Order: sequence, then C-alpha cells, then structure tokens
Amino acid sequence: MTTPHISAPDGSFAPDVLMPGDPLRARHIAQTYFDDPQLITSVRAIEGYTGTWNGKPVSVMASGMGIPSMCIYATELFRFYDVQRIIRVGTCGSLQPAIGLNEVLIASSASTDSNVTTSYTGGLEAASNASPDLVRSASAASDSLGLKSHLGSIFSSDLFYHPDETINDRLTSLGFLGIEMEAAGLYHVASHERREALTIATVSDLLQGSGSLTPEERETGVGKMVELALQTLA
Repeated sequence: MTTPHISAPDGSFAPDVLMPGDPLRARHIAQTYFDDPQLITSVRAIEGYTGTWNGKPVSVMASGMGIPSMCIYATELFRFYDVQRIIRVGTCGSLQPAIGLNEVLIASSASTDSNVTTSYTGGLEAASNASPDLVRSASAASDSLGLKSHLGSIFSSDLFYHPDETINDRLTSLGFLGIEMEAAGLYHVASHERREALTIATVSDLLQGSGSLTPEERETGVGKMVELALQTLA
C-alpha cells in the first residue's frame, strides 16, 4: 500500500510513531535514538524511518507545519498503515510566565481556531482530547525521569503570524499552557479513526517574556521530550 503522500511498503511502519513537524528533526530522532533505523518513505522530502528502541519497534515521520498537513499524514498512518499510537514531538510557545525555555508540555487537550473542529464534530465547537492512557503514561514517565513537565491544555493556531495582537494575552488569561499549530488536528483525527494520540512539546519561545531557541536548538535540542515520548510508549 502506498498513498499520495507516503511510499512505505505494507507493514513497514511500527504500531507506534513519533511525529515532529520538522523533517530534519525526524531524521535526527531516528539516527540518534533508534537502533538500525531504516528509511521507509521520503515523498516530498518527508522522511519516515523505522527502527527499534530498547528492542521495541518504533517509527518516526514528520507531519510538516499546520493542522491540514498533520491531518493528511495522521489519517494515512492510522487508516492505511495500521498505526495505533502517534505522539507529536514538537515545539511550542509558552503562554504562562512560570514555564521556561526547554521545559516540556504534555497536552491533555487542544483547542483551536481552525475549522477542523467543526469538520470532525458536525458543526460543534469543541476542544479535542489526548488519549487518557497516553496522558497517564506520560505523566508517570515524566516523574520517573525527573523532568520538569507541565500537564494541561494548549492552543493550536492556524496562523503563525496572527493579525490579532491580543490573542496571546487572551489565551494566557484563559489558562492555556502554550500555543502551537498541529495538536488539535492530530487529536481529532485520532478520535475519528479510533486510535490514540498525544502531544508532547518543548518550549521554544517565551510569549510572555523574552527568549527563544535557535534554529539548530529547535532541530536537535529536543532530547528530554523524545526520551519522555519513548518512555510513554514503552
């Protein structure tokens, strides 16, 4: 089976997939954390790899940027490659002053300004939820690894350069931990396909302060997040 966006042979994806947005981060994860990673797809330069971690099969493939791209890849992995669980491992902006750079967010739910919400819910405006089992596993893994992580709701925006200059302050006042561009799409697809999904995100920008990671740090400085995701799937 191949799809318009994935050229991997049948059975080449593991049941568990890590999904960063950045294709270079996907390659870095495979080469750094997997034993014997094999390139299984590279359509549109979106590389997918399968290897093992602690003897367990695991795959990684990028989603690209934004909810539409995430929905394409997540749907094809769940529906045509029998993937059971996807963990998004990405970056986000922190909306709360107490959350610093390189700290990790575990997104139990995601709201959005995208029409993906009403597309999947028949017109209802509703937040999308991560899989409870994965949330529990991530929380336990974070404790065992001694990580400073934050559990709660995030916001998935369709726009990186938002014309509403007050949006970050309003999201902060509503209690959102961070903002990114993919989680809500992943959660709605997983619910629709009756599979499991979670987003774990590294803070790359302080939106209620000053500071940001460099492009290189965004690509490769994600070790704590990846270790947490792998432990969550163990």
